[in-house]
Amino acid sequence: MKYLIVGLGNIGPEYELTRHNIGFLTIDRLADQYDAKWESGRLAFKSEFKHKGRTIHLIKPTTYMNLSGKAVNYWMKELSIPKENILVLVDEVAIPFGKLRMRAKGSAAGHNGLKNIEALTGGQDYPRLRMGIGDDFPKGRQVDYVLGKFKQEEFDQLPEIMDKAIDMVLGFCTIGIAQTMTQYND
Repeated sequence: MKYLIVGLGNIGPEYELTRHNIGFLTIDRLADQYDAKWESGRLAFKSEFKHKGRTIHLIKPTTYMNLSGKAVNYWMKELSIPKENILVLVDEVAIPFGKLRMRAKGSAAGHNGLKNIEALTGGQDYPRLRMGIGDDFPKGRQVDYVLGKFKQEEFDQLPEIMDKAIDMVLGFCTIGIAQTMTQYND
């Protein structure tokens, strides 16, 4: 069994520790736990490791957030991984900071990265792990908020949140999405 885990974010040091990059940060932590090394691939940084008989491929698209679908579509086809074995980790302003929700499918809810994935993979029927970053911003300032750095108290909580997200990723790959959602969704 093969799985493709996609962490969404933007490349470049100016984006490294921003809320929009929580997907990147989480799969970096996952790769570290398995001593999986990143290499530069087509449209993405790529890594892989084995877990309980499964091959888990990780990608961080280098296309920037709004064109993430190009990388997802390419690697899905290149690795021959069905859409139901893809999991996209994405920041979500509509969920309180630190809360995690896995879904088998759903709308992009205004998220440009998800919109592009939908457009290039043919629909909303792909699993995603929505990682709550909260919505503590004034009207009209969402872009500044998601591209802003975490507050110190949020940053201090990130390891615990990312570890739970990693448990959910591994659950998705081993016990399946339904049981993982029942066990972990906030």
